[in-house]
Amino acid sequence: MNGEAQALVDSLLAFLAQDGCTDAEFDALALRLFAWQHANNEAYRRFCQRRGATPRTVKSWREIPAVPISAFKEATLSCLPAQDAQRVFMTSGTTRGDVKGRHYHPTLAVYDASMTRNFARRFMQGADRLPMAILFPTEEALPNSSLAHYLALAVQHFGAAESATFVSPQGMDGSGLRAWLRARVAAGAPCAVLGASYSFVHLMDELARDGERFALPPGSRLLDTGGYKGNSRELPLEAFYEALASNFGVPRERCINMYGMTELSTQLYDDGNVLVPSVKSGPHWIRSRLVDPLTGREVPAGERGVLAHTDLGNFNSATSILTEDVGVAAGAGFLLLGRAEGAQAKGCSLAVEEFLQANAA
Repeated sequence: MNGEAQALVDSLLAFLAQDGCTDAEFDALALRLFAWQHANNEAYRRFCQRRGATPRTVKSWREIPAVPISAFKEATLSCLPAQDAQRVFMTSGTTRGDVKGRHYHPTLAVYDASMTRNFARRFMQGADRLPMAILFPTEEALPNSSLAHYLALAVQHFGAAESATFVSPQGMDGSGLRAWLRARVAAGAPCAVLGASYSFVHLMDELARDGERFALPPGSRLLDTGGYKGNSRELPLEAFYEALASNFGVPRERCINMYGMTELSTQLYDDGNVLVPSVKSGPHWIRSRLVDPLTGREVPAGERGVLAHTDLGNFNSATSILTEDVGVAAGAGFLLLGRAEGAQAKGCSLAVEEFLQANAA
C-alpha cells in the first residue's frame, strides 16, 4: 500500500480500538474516507458525480451516496489496484447464478480488527476461550469466503484446543459432530457452535431422525448466520430458534444471530433471540439508516425502509452500502424484516440501473 493508504489504515485501527466515538469523530473519519474513495475509486466517483456529491458538497456521513450492493458484481470497487489485494471475498452468487460480487481487501488488518473486537463483546461476552464446533467449510477450502475467514478468526482468537470443523464442501460430518457434542456434555464445561443457519437445520433434521437431543453445559452459546440460501428447508424465525434451544439445551438469549455480508467489513449482532425478529446493532464504526432506495432519503421514524450501512471498515471500496434488506428502526438498532419486495425492490433495481448508467462506456 502507498503512504496515504497506510495512514488511513493506521487511523482506522486506532479508531476501532477506541471504546466509542462522538458523532463528530464518526463524521470526521467518514468524510476523510469519502474524499479518499472519491479521488481513487473511479466507478464509485462516477456514481457520486451523477448524484452531485463531492467532498466539497457532502457534509455528513448521512449524505455520502450509498452504492447499491449489486454494484460489487458490476464493477471493480477498489481504491488500490485490485491485483494487489491481499484477499478477495466473493459473494455466493445465489441471486444471479455465477455472477459474483467481489470485495477487494488490500490488507486484512482492518477486517480482522473489526471482527475480533466486535465478536469479543457481542458473542464471547467476557468469556476467554471456548471449544468451538464450526458448521461451515474452512477458509482453506473456501479462500474467497468472508464467512469462512470470519469463523477462522473466531477459532484462532477465541477457540479452545478442542475446537473443530465439521462441514466441508462435500457435506457435514454429522456423526463426528454429534460425538463432539456428547464429549462437551460429558466434560461439563461451556462450548459454542457456530455456522450457517442452513447447517443447523441439517443437523437438527438428523437429530430428529435419530431421536437425539443435547443439554449443553451452562454458559454454552450458538451463533447462526446467512439464512438458508436454498441449501435447506426454511423455518420461520420463531420455529428456528425454538428448535435450537430445545435441541441443544441452550437458552434463547444465548442463541445469537450475526448479520453480515461480503460487501461489508463489519458484522452486526442481536443480543439473543428471546423475541423475534430481534434487534440488530453494530459497533461504533458502523451506522445504519433506513432509506427510500430510489432517492436515498431516510424514511420517517417508524416506517419500513431499505437498510443502508456506513461501515468505516470499508476503506478501500465504499463506506456506504445500499442493501436489498428491509428493516425498521428499533431502539439503538433495527429489526431485519426480510428482502425488499414490490416498490422497494423496484427502487433497489433502479438504483443499480443508475450506477450502471454512471459507469457506461
